[in-house]
Amino acid sequence: MTHSALSRTSATQHLYAERLFDGEHWLTEQLISIEHGRISTIAPYSTRQHAHLSKQDSTGLIAPGFIDIHVNGGGGVLFNHQPNAEALAAIVKAHSQFGTVALLPTLITDDDDVMQCAHQAICQALGPQQIAGILGVHYEGPYLNPLRKGVHHESKIRPANPEFFAPLLKLPDEGKVLVTLAPELAPAGFIQMLAAQGVRVSAGHTAASYAQIQQALAQGVSGFTHLFNAMSPLTSREPGVVGAALDDRDSWCGMIVDGYHIHPAVMRTAIRAKGSDKIMLVTDAIHSVGYGQRELDFLGKAVLNDNGKVTTLDGTLAGSDLDMASAVRNALQYGLGDETAVLQMASRNPAQYLRVSHQLGYLRPGYQASMVCLDNNWQVIQCWINGQYQVSDSDR
Repeated sequence: MTHSALSRTSATQHLYAERLFDGEHWLTEQLISIEHGRISTIAPYSTRQHAHLSKQDSTGLIAPGFIDIHVNGGGGVLFNHQPNAEALAAIVKAHSQFGTVALLPTLITDDDDVMQCAHQAICQALGPQQIAGILGVHYEGPYLNPLRKGVHHESKIRPANPEFFAPLLKLPDEGKVLVTLAPELAPAGFIQMLAAQGVRVSAGHTAASYAQIQQALAQGVSGFTHLFNAMSPLTSREPGVVGAALDDRDSWCGMIVDGYHIHPAVMRTAIRAKGSDKIMLVTDAIHSVGYGQRELDFLGKAVLNDNGKVTTLDGTLAGSDLDMASAVRNALQYGLGDETAVLQMASRNPAQYLRVSHQLGYLRPGYQASMVCLDNNWQVIQCWINGQYQVSDSDR
């Protein structure tokens, strides 16, 4: 692997960017200076002024690193199977080689004790022995509608228990919590309680009507989990969850751009209706990403990874084998937007949704130096999390 130009002067690290996207604007011939894991300056590269620094001829494009709010696993590790800090480190490592610099480990519907272990692991990852790249946690369930369960175990889906769940929402260091639930089954006041604590509440695995979603949006639902999948569809006389999501201007939608979960024409239609600024690329990745095995165990079920399409033996989609770099390439190929819009769907938009856009999603002085370098084919050359180069298997 060819590394981008990398030099140091005392405690300062310098990166030369042939092209740079800062989250809003496109620049050329820029020098990024990094101190203590954060960007200190971004300035035009000057041969005279920076003659003492090493410059390489071809460094590709440096852009804000990708942020994935829906990651079940990676590198052979599924968070549900191993709800501990070691698993989280392995998941971050697996996804960083595909440009992901920050993510929400996602725990799908499981037993109470597994949820408690997952919470402890997230607290550990956000604590003094911090695992860089972990933003918080995404609880996808267990408060879902069995009618739209997808691959979730119906026996583990259950009514919301506010008393049990409340402690699992408390994370150190401003950790972020995202909860996917079926709003039509939530007890009175539950969504409001979550929203009041800063939790991002997303409608997913839901059979709600348009009217029920309207009510849920007023109560604090702010997003929709894997739009079009595991939710009531848009029809002529009942807009359903999909219609409510596309009709609402303020909410956010995650979209799995792998070509299997949603047809490209449907994606383009959704973006024209919703606007790309409220769409987030997500992977819903399982442990096959960065691992490569064709047959895996998924919560006691055998799943097959057939050329990137992950299904149970009966054909039910079981997450994905998608990584964020592939999602970006697919989005460009499918015509979901220009380079600016697609990169923003992969970084700026999820940063805004999680309320971390003061640290991530842009390349600006004071921001975390969490970046990705891409070649002309949108393949990842390298990736940094908080200024630290992420070593991939190909570097060894």
